[in-house]
Amino acid sequence: MLIDTKPLTIFCFPCAGASAASYIRWRKTLPDWISVEPVEPPGRGARIAEPLIDDYASLVDRLTDELAGALPTNYVFFGHSMGALLAYGCAHRLRDRRERGARALILACCAAPTRRDEERLARLQTDAALLEELKDLNGTPTYVFEHPELLRLTLDILRADFGVCSSFRRFERAPLDLDLHIFGGVDDEIEEDRLTAWSLETSAATTLEMLDGGHFVIRDRESEFLARLRYVLRGVAPAERESRPAFS
Repeated sequence: MLIDTKPLTIFCFPCAGASAASYIRWRKTLPDWISVEPVEPPGRGARIAEPLIDDYASLVDRLTDELAGALPTNYVFFGHSMGALLAYGCAHRLRDRRERGARALILACCAAPTRRDEERLARLQTDAALLEELKDLNGTPTYVFEHPELLRLTLDILRADFGVCSSFRRFERAPLDLDLHIFGGVDDEIEEDRLTAWSLETSAATTLEMLDGGHFVIRDRESEFLARLRYVLRGVAPAERESRPAFS
């Protein structure tokens, strides 16, 4: 059970094909008033023995069940790519259940629900198409391609995760009432206008910041991204923590 000992907790949802491990090192970089809590979907990482889930609604329900009841007083959701969709879905499900809500959603490199490219996902069905996608995104370590068993596992996870993404449906209900902070990469195929459309999903404020980089800008320019993330988190942390400084 999560013990609420720090002023702000950030729950981090991974992108397609990834695991929660990608966020562990953030604990060494972010200040001690931030508690980094990676969210691990079934079928990977510490949950490798569990069956993969390839349906969006089912995965969101599972993750919401696991988060509910142990939510800290002050928390935010962060999601990268597929993780952004999961964070968005869990925020809606928790509101439906009248659970304590997040103070904000921080989303990176994910097109807004109204601006998604469903045709692209439909093309990613075969091993060959998935393999090409891995290479095009340039987010997979080289050694994965050199070990057949590891590549097989990666492709299976990616296929399930793309199933999650393709089965995503926008929540046709009242917008969320929390701030959305959106990050994008200027070289990513997800253009700025597809990111700004996230403003339709909240009745509160939306911000957008574009960083130099592609779809994996949060990894490739991690120091810069985490500096910006820390600045955003200062703005949503409890007021008694410390005043929000000018960013330099």
